[in-house]
Amino acid sequence: MKRVETAPSTVPFFIDTHCHLDAAEFDADRDAVHARAVAAGVGIQIVPAVSRDNFAAVEDTCARYPGCLPAWGLHPMYVGVHRPEHLADLRARIEVQRPVAVGEIGLDRFVDLDYATQEYFCIAQLKIAREYDLPVLLHCRRATDDLLKHLRRIGVRGGIAHAFNGSMQQAEAFLKLDFKLGFGGAFTWPRANNLRRLAVELPMEAIVLETDSPDIPPVWVGRGRNTPGELPRIAATLAELRGIGVATVAAATTRNARELLRLE
Repeated sequence: MKRVETAPSTVPFFIDTHCHLDAAEFDADRDAVHARAVAAGVGIQIVPAVSRDNFAAVEDTCARYPGCLPAWGLHPMYVGVHRPEHLADLRARIEVQRPVAVGEIGLDRFVDLDYATQEYFCIAQLKIAREYDLPVLLHCRRATDDLLKHLRRIGVRGGIAHAFNGSMQQAEAFLKLDFKLGFGGAFTWPRANNLRRLAVELPMEAIVLETDSPDIPPVWVGRGRNTPGELPRIAATLAELRGIGVATVAAATTRNARELLRLE
């Protein structure tokens, strides 16, 4: 299991299960962004890679900042730069620095990118995750049923459906496959009726928290840059919707993430 730093004991402990702290949007103030997150109680941040080209940036970020842990993967939206030999590089990276998960991987029908090639890399990476007994961090837009089909066929050790925005039936299908569902800034918007309903009706053991920083900002950020320090307020929104305390949300979602990712 991975041993990580802890957040200050005076605030609830949170895990941001999806945060691109290595992204260029943080180049000017990355130290301050991380420090604010830790001060707010975000003691662990999972930093997923998106292509072979940013493996080094993710590695550097996780080495520099306590509590940042890597996931290695080839994102479907970067399918234009992926090459078959990058799968061998992914295996080599896992061998050198075992991640908490394989990710960010998945399928995306929202953008006009070659879908057959997306499936090729997604399926190959699911098999790598199974080979190394690692969970996966799944990117999915308008391709949930396809992903579920591949997951049932290949069989991985669970994972997180990042930025989940499917139906209750699809949510239950993921849960049967030992997945958690990632909730972040999207459900804080008042018009996100489906997400807000799911946030209330799903069992707490199904939910993990994430920011997807610098993307998917919550309503109070608007169109600005999202940061991992927003996670406690996202948790407070979830607590308000469910009519429970934020400490309860923090404890439950942290426990869910720790169990899934095998974190101490």
